Amino acid sequence: MKRWSMLAFITLLVISILTACNSGKKEAASNSEETITVKHAMGTEEKAPAHPKRVVVLTNEGTEALLELGIKPVGAVKSWTGHPWYKHIKADMKGVKEVGLEGEPNIEAIAELHPDLIIGNKMRHEKIYDKLKKIAPTVFSETLRGEWKDNFSLYAKAVNKEAKGKEILKDFDDHVRELSAKLGDQKKKRVAVVRFMAGQSRIYYKDSFSGIILEQLGFQYPEKQEKLFKKQADKFAFMTENKESIPEMDGDILFYFTYKPAESKKEALTWQNDWTSDPLWKKLNAVKSKNAHEVDDAIWNTAGGVKAAYLFLDDIEKYFLKS
Repeated sequence: MKRWSMLAFITLLVISILTACNSGKKEAASNSEETITVKHAMGTEEKAPAHPKRVVVLTNEGTEALLELGIKPVGAVKSWTGHPWYKHIKADMKGVKEVGLEGEPNIEAIAELHPDLIIGNKMRHEKIYDKLKKIAPTVFSETLRGEWKDNFSLYAKAVNKEAKGKEILKDFDDHVRELSAKLGDQKKKRVAVVRFMAGQSRIYYKDSFSGIILEQLGFQYPEKQEKLFKKQADKFAFMTENKESIPEMDGDILFYFTYKPAESKKEALTWQNDWTSDPLWKKLNAVKSKNAHEVDDAIWNTAGGVKAAYLFLDDIEKYFLKS
């Protein structure tokens, strides 16, 4: 009897284990097939996987969003500068496949990665939307420039991490409030932001990446720039190729940076040096008072994402609060 009791016990145990395994497999399959609905910039509702495992992202700021949310994409477009990634995300991007440029993603490279979710941007990728959605569920943000928080919220929703996304944005806003309080009377200084490119110079304003954060901190722009931008509908940037615009760049403090992609780095540096060695530049009050500071283009403009935003705040603290 004991022998038969032991045999029955073992049989029941094996059946129990097999049942549990099968149940686990069914649950895993169910999880992999579970979807969420995401309304996005193309005016449609996309059925996205609730637990995406192979995300491809087609914007620089979207890459930063995913990394901050704890997701490493399987593929991403190349950083605007870097080989192929910005210095501040390079370590986090090891093993990620480059899939072309933000302005020209490589459709074949994306397809080869067998993504289960693609994240892009209407302003950049509307023309290839139909091709992308044939590869995998595709979610687009509306535009770029300074709207990184709105885009971040959409990306968090697309990867089913909406709660974590809200927490990250709250932490950033708390950091801004704390820094703004520390700045105190320093916020009375009017801040100018200038960018040099090969063949063009820009004065950035409120709808730019740097402009939105500066405004949130409580800074104002130089009066000349306030008047300048009242004349144009676009509150993103004033673009010029004429050195006679240099006096408009002045402020109590001036931050400038240069966009130096590999293909035009030499020309961009030549342009910067030409403008910053001009007598009109040297006459700027910010320059004469040694309050003109060269900063990183990736952090102040090009990366445009949450990680860059935190590093931007570090720069503000460095130049305004640390001796």
